[in-house]
Parts: sequence; C-alpha cells; structure tokens
Amino acid sequence: MHRGTILDLPKRHPGEVQSPCAACTVRDLSICSALKPAQLTSLTEIVTDISISPGQAVFFEGDPAEHLFVLRDGCARVCKVLADGRRMITGFFFPSDIVGLAEDVTYAYSCEAVTRISLCRFPRKSLQSLFVKFPALEQRVLSVATNELAAAQDQMVLLGRKTASEKLASFLLLLSSRAGRRNARRDELFLPMSRNDIGDHLGLTTESVSRCFTRLRKQEIIRLDAAHTITILDRDRLMALSGSGDYCIEPSAAVL
Repeated sequence: MHRGTILDLPKRHPGEVQSPCAACTVRDLSICSALKPAQLTSLTEIVTDISISPGQAVFFEGDPAEHLFVLRDGCARVCKVLADGRRMITGFFFPSDIVGLAEDVTYAYSCEAVTRISLCRFPRKSLQSLFVKFPALEQRVLSVATNELAAAQDQMVLLGRKTASEKLASFLLLLSSRAGRRNARRDELFLPMSRNDIGDHLGLTTESVSRCFTRLRKQEIIRLDAAHTITILDRDRLMALSGSGDYCIEPSAAVL
C-alpha cells in the first residue's frame, strides 16, 4: 500500500462573494448542509480540494489525525491489517460520506482509494473553530458520528450471526439504500470494489463471494450486467434472504 500523490486543485480564495461550495453536487447530503448559503464562505476558506489515484492511500493507520475529509466523487475503502496479516475492510465510502473522524490524535485505520477519488480536506483545528461559530455544523458532525456507531453495531451482527448468502444479500441492500440516498437508481448498483474487497468486508473468502453471486444470479434475484454492475430483480426475495432485511444503516463517516 502506498500513500497517494495528493493533487491539490486550485486553492479557493478567502472573501469570495460566491462560495464554490454552493455548486457542490453533494453539499446537501454532507456536513455542509448544516450551513446556510451565506455561511459557506467560512468553510471555503479552510478547505482544500484533493484527488487520489486508485489503490493509493489518503492516510495510513497511525498517521496524525490532522484532517477530516468529505468524499465528493468516487469510492474509497477504510481498512485495518490484523495481527495475523489479514486485512479487514470496515466500510466503503461514496460521494457525501465523511472519512477521518478520530477519537484519538492518530487514525486507527487506513483509508484507500478504490477508484479515483476527489475529496474536500478540512484541517481539524480550523473545523473545530467553526463549530464555535456555527453550532449547527458541530451538531451535524455529531449526528454523522452517531450514525456511524449504529452502522458499526450492524456490521458486528452481519459478521457474527449471518451465513455467507445472508451477508452478501445484506451488503447489496445496504448499497441499494445508499444509492437511493444519493438520488441514484436503487436497483441498478455499481460495485467498483473487487470480490476480494467484498470478502474482506464481509469476512468471506473471494471464492465464497463469487459462489454467492452466482447463486443469486441463478435464482434470478439479481442480474450480473457487467464486472462491476448488477441489477436487483427481486428485492423482496433479496430482503428475505438477508435474514432480516434491516442492514440498511447508512454509514456516512468512518470513526477512526
């Protein structure tokens, strides 16, 4: 794993009358939604646009937790290498999701780009100063962190109490729910991650993931349209197969 080459896009200038954040396609879904249009300039003054290539790291486990990131485009994964060398992917993140919330002075996990990603990078200290000025922003971040804790609890149930087929069905329902949140089609899913990535997230081997996809296809519950695209054909049966149908908490941040 290598650290990504961070490409800083043009820096925004303090005092701009029209904040570039106002035109952001994910602003209404992320923490920025807590601010009124006239307040966005304060956020603009502390943010840097960055771009990371596929397979490269945004930050590593143990790095100083100096920044918080909002994903604007692409897909990222948050992972941790266990003592025995196995990799555990704790979540996948999409546009509007937040990565980098930390309870300590260092990140407890690593964040990598699955596809090419674009992010807004906020210095933690500057963001904390804005919390004093705009309490609604702090409340929004707290809400995101609380939602992430609920998602982590669901992940524990997913890994500990479900079969391989139930895990994959639950995972697809989660992605469907999150696609709907981004106003994308809920039954046509883009899966940019590899089968190996999905296995490391669900606690399955790559072979088990492939067999489960094949089983769902043969049962005509899903259709495999391409290497990274599937269509949900029978949502009711997929929900029944998931074991509960309730694994749809939408983690919009990684508490690191």
